[in-house]
Amino acid sequence: MTVRHLLLTAALLGLSAALPAAEKPNIIYILADDVGYGDLSCYGATRVNTPNLDRLAAQGLRFTDGHAPSATCTPTRYATITGQYAWRKKGTAILPGDAALIFEPGSLTLPALMKQAGYTTGVVGKWHLGLGTAEQKVDWNTEIKPGPLEIGFDYSFLIPATGDRTPCVFVENHRVVGLDPADPISVRYGEKIGDEPTGRENPDLLKMKPSHGHDMTIVNGISRIGYMTGGKAARWVDEDIADTITRKATAFVEQNKEKPFFLYFPTHDIHVPRVPHPRFVGKTEMGARGDAIVQLDWCVGEVLATLERLKLTENTLIIFSSDNGPVVDDGYQDEAVAKLGNHSPSGPLRGGKYSNFEGGTRVPFIVRWPDRIKPGTSDALVCQIDLMASFAALTGQSLPTEVAPDSLNMLPALLGESKTGREYLVEHASQLSLRHGTWKYIPPGKGPKRQQNTGVESGKDEKGQLFDLSRDLGEKMNVLSEHPDKAAAMAAKLEEIQKSGRSRN
Repeated sequence: MTVRHLLLTAALLGLSAALPAAEKPNIIYILADDVGYGDLSCYGATRVNTPNLDRLAAQGLRFTDGHAPSATCTPTRYATITGQYAWRKKGTAILPGDAALIFEPGSLTLPALMKQAGYTTGVVGKWHLGLGTAEQKVDWNTEIKPGPLEIGFDYSFLIPATGDRTPCVFVENHRVVGLDPADPISVRYGEKIGDEPTGRENPDLLKMKPSHGHDMTIVNGISRIGYMTGGKAARWVDEDIADTITRKATAFVEQNKEKPFFLYFPTHDIHVPRVPHPRFVGKTEMGARGDAIVQLDWCVGEVLATLERLKLTENTLIIFSSDNGPVVDDGYQDEAVAKLGNHSPSGPLRGGKYSNFEGGTRVPFIVRWPDRIKPGTSDALVCQIDLMASFAALTGQSLPTEVAPDSLNMLPALLGESKTGREYLVEHASQLSLRHGTWKYIPPGKGPKRQQNTGVESGKDEKGQLFDLSRDLGEKMNVLSEHPDKAAAMAAKLEEIQKSGRSRN
C-alpha cells in the first residue's frame, strides 16, 4: 500500500496514531483578505494578472465552490481556528483593535492540533482575534498575552487587528516590535486619547482620505479606526507591510525546513487601506485595489520560491483562500470604484463582503500538494471550517466530541480523491443562510437591500429566498414560490443545526 493510500485510510478510519515525521507534509495556509471569487486571473479576471496564484492553481486543485465560514473577517478566522461556527459564540463579530483574546488559552485549536501531531507552528500576518483578557486590557508596553502562543502557536508575528485599526504596530510573540520604552503606547476606542492629529480634525494632513468612518488617529498620513498615542518608532509604514510579513513568513519556513511545520499566513492584502509598495503602484489600470492584488500575488510567489529553493515543494500542502468576499469601497477614497471598469470582483456571483448572497462567502480556494494531489478543478462544496477535522484525519488524530463541532473531514475532497463535499453548509453574514447541494436558502430578513456605505447588496428579503445554483449561479431567480416544500425543509434543517449546537456527528 502506498503512502498516499495510507493517508487516505487514516482519514477515513480516524486512526489515532500520528504519522511518522518523514510522511507528514509541511502545511501552509495562506488566507488573503477581502479577495473575491473573480479577483484572480485563474478565476477569470482579465484586468489583473496573478501569475503565481495561477501557477498554484494549475499545479493543484482549484475549487469552484469553496467557502469562508463567514462574510466578514473575525468570524471566519475564529471558525477556522476552532472548527466551530462563529455565530454560536458571542463576541466573535468584527473586533476593535483592543479586544480581548476570543479563545480559551489551552483549548484544542487548529494550531494546537498540529503541534500535538509533532508540527512546529507559526502565524504571521493579520490576527484580528483579540489579545489579552477581558479583565485586564492589554498594556502594549509590556508582555502581551494571552495570544497566539497560548492557543498552540510556537511563533507569532502579528498585525494585532487590521491595517485600518489602531494600534498600528507589529507584535512579535509577546512584545511590540521596535518599541521605545520612553514613548509608551496608549490605545483607546470610542473616546479620544491624547492630542495626536485625527483625520476628522486635520484632513489636510492626509495622503489618503476616508470615504466613511476611518477618521481617527493619523498614522503614516492615513487616519484609522480608533485612537492611539506614543510608539512612534514602532509604527508600521503601510507601503512596507507586505514586504515585512512575507519576509517573516519565509524566514519561518527557512528556520523549520528540517522538520514538519504548519504556517498560518494571513496576509493584509487586499484589505483597506490599500497602500501597495511603490514597485507595485501602476501595475494595473484599477488603481490601489488592483495593484494590491498584484502585491498579494507577489507575496504568494515569494513563499513558492522559498519552498523551491529549499526543495520542499513536493511535500508541502498549500491552501490559499480568502476570509470573505470582495468589497470595493470599504472606507477610503482610493479610486477603487472609479477605476473598476469591467472588472467583477465577485465574478459570476452576486453580493460580496457582508452579503448573504454567494459572493459573501464563496471565494478563491486552491489546494496544492504535488506529492499527493492531481491537478484539476473540483466543484465539491468545501469550507475553511473543515480544515481542523481534515488535518486531524491527515495526521491520524481523533477529535474529541466536544471539539470542533462544525468541522467535517473533507480530506478526500481536498486531496481530489472524492468529488463529494459537504451536504450542508451554513453561510454567515447579517443572518444565516443554508446550502444543501446546489440549493441555497436565505430566510426572510428585514433591512436595506443594499448597504449605503459599501454599495454591496445585503441579500435581505422580507419574503425569504430560494435559489437553484445549478441553473442560477448569480442568484437572480427566487424560486421559493415554485418549491415551497424545499424551502420549508431547508428552513427546518437550518433551525436544527442552530439548536443542536453542532453539525459534526
